[in-house]
Amino acid sequence: MSEAGQLEQHIRIQISADKLSAFIQFNRADESFTCSPEALEQYVKNNGVIYGLQYDVIHKIAKDPKAYFYNQTLIAAGDPAQQGENGKIQLIHHLDDESMHRPVESADGKVDLKEVNRINNVARGQLIAERIPATEGKEGKSVTGVVLPGKNGKEARFKVGKNVVLNNEQTAMYAAIDGLMTKTDNDKINVFPVYEVNGDVDYRTGNIDFVGTVVIRGNVLTGFRVKASGDIRVIGGVEGAELESEGSIEITGGVMASDKGYLKANRNIKLSFVQDGRLQAGENIIVSQSIMHSQLKAGKSVICSGAKGLIVGGVVQAGERVAARTIGNTTSTSTVIEVGVLPELRTELQELRTSVRQLVDSIDKTEKALSLLDQLASSGQLSDDKLALRVKLGATKRQTNDQIDMKRERIFEIEKALEDSDSARVDVANVCYGGSKIVIGRYTRFVKDSTQRCCFRLQDGDVSIISI
Repeated sequence: MSEAGQLEQHIRIQISADKLSAFIQFNRADESFTCSPEALEQYVKNNGVIYGLQYDVIHKIAKDPKAYFYNQTLIAAGDPAQQGENGKIQLIHHLDDESMHRPVESADGKVDLKEVNRINNVARGQLIAERIPATEGKEGKSVTGVVLPGKNGKEARFKVGKNVVLNNEQTAMYAAIDGLMTKTDNDKINVFPVYEVNGDVDYRTGNIDFVGTVVIRGNVLTGFRVKASGDIRVIGGVEGAELESEGSIEITGGVMASDKGYLKANRNIKLSFVQDGRLQAGENIIVSQSIMHSQLKAGKSVICSGAKGLIVGGVVQAGERVAARTIGNTTSTSTVIEVGVLPELRTELQELRTSVRQLVDSIDKTEKALSLLDQLASSGQLSDDKLALRVKLGATKRQTNDQIDMKRERIFEIEKALEDSDSARVDVANVCYGGSKIVIGRYTRFVKDSTQRCCFRLQDGDVSIISI
């Protein structure tokens, strides 16, 4: 048999699915098998492997085939295509860095809560962000010699907010006014003028409604309102007041609301503790100490993981994740944790179900009235005004049925969204006490016995407890 025939009978060339690797595999362990390095090299090329050949390995196989009988051996490696890096927007201030929002500490360890350097001030005409361009991808090559195109990175785009301008090349952003640089919803970059209150928000200041960022160096007292199109920073505490921000809310102290007022932010809310309060954030709520008997809603996460890290009483809702050291208490105080769907969808679902029940009741009443009028019509006792009422009630019934159908369709859509909660989770670093209720999507689990160091996840249509 010819040397080529011998090779065909004894050796198989395998090429990986991505065409970036080629291997030699012996079909059988025949100790009488021999071949020259040149013949083996040509056999490999005849099988389509022409690039990235490892000639030293091929020659070793030819000289000592027995050493390679029982292993798959790499004999060629291509060059993978390289993807270019995505472009990015580089800011002069790291707006999402928590250290930027902490009180400044001096060399002797003292903290000055009135130190204004913690605010991201910028001057008019100052460069505040640059666009770093994407890089091009690099071509690769398969072991079969085919060129593999590299993918270019995606270009970044500025998200332009208020009081900022771009240069003609769209590569740099500048402040149009003196003020505070901040992000609002959808990561828009803004420069807002700052309104500072050097003391409490009380009868002296009155309510505040400001197109910019508000810094309060004191407390916000019960019954007052602070609205801002930028951030709200309170270097103190908040009582039963109303705070609304299109950016984020940060409170050095905590909230003792006595079931009055609320906090609402399009982005994040950060504070030490909340008791008997109502908080709503488009993204995250971060609490360093405790959440007690409060109603919290967050589009992404509620994190309460400080030294105390306690959630007890009330309802905490988050679109993705709730994390705490302790949930509930030894007296089994009812504590409800809900994740896996946007809180506003849960609220909408409750409202829709209530509305459908009311509409069904209304239909029942309308049908009873129509039935009475039909009886009068069949006996020829239907007056002109009763005839007009009959026509009107018939139209009302049709409209109500249309409304019911539309609302039920929306209920079905939300219930489908509730089903898709596989990534949602509740993390408990210390203990989850009995009396707690964990809801993930449309599934509920009542915790009867205390469970330590665990994670609640949705598995096979059930809320499962996984030990950490």
